[in-house]
Amino acid sequence: MNTWIALLRGINIGGNHLLPMAQLKQLLARHDCHDVMTYIQSGNVVFRSPEADAAALEDRLTAAIAAAHGFAPRTLILARDELAAAVASNPFPEAAQAPKTVHLFFLTAPPPTPNTAALDALKTTDRYALHHRYFYLHTPDGFGKSKLAERAERHLGVPATARNWNTVTKLVDMLGAYPDHQ
Repeated sequence: MNTWIALLRGINIGGNHLLPMAQLKQLLARHDCHDVMTYIQSGNVVFRSPEADAAALEDRLTAAIAAAHGFAPRTLILARDELAAAVASNPFPEAAQAPKTVHLFFLTAPPPTPNTAALDALKTTDRYALHHRYFYLHTPDGFGKSKLAERAERHLGVPATARNWNTVTKLVDMLGAYPDHQ
């Protein structure tokens, strides 16, 4: 069995694309996902599956949600070691003291030509770092006020979904419920 993290983008926001976590857990169980755990209503899932291909799993789960609920959220699947690498690469140690000020954007692929000049032009008190498939954003004045947060995906040039550091560390904690081996 492989241990996976699924990050669903754009569900349960503003009354749109409603997908209660209990229904999501049941849906995943029907699609050969085991020991499914969710965290908050924004589509954070940890589970085990015999599937070894993350892209195939993304496609299968997105199609299952679309068939059952009438919308297809972007579903990003990460292996346990990918999440661990993203956490280890965090360049903002203040995340431990102010976890709501640090966000991790999980990218579908490394950006081939990120527009770093445009990203730099949007910085005020914000700081960012791009590492492989991860874009770290420190927003000391708040994520909702950040123009960089608002436009990061556009200037990175690849689809992304963001989680605050509280959520990231909670997902790591949830992985502790599964054996270390895959």
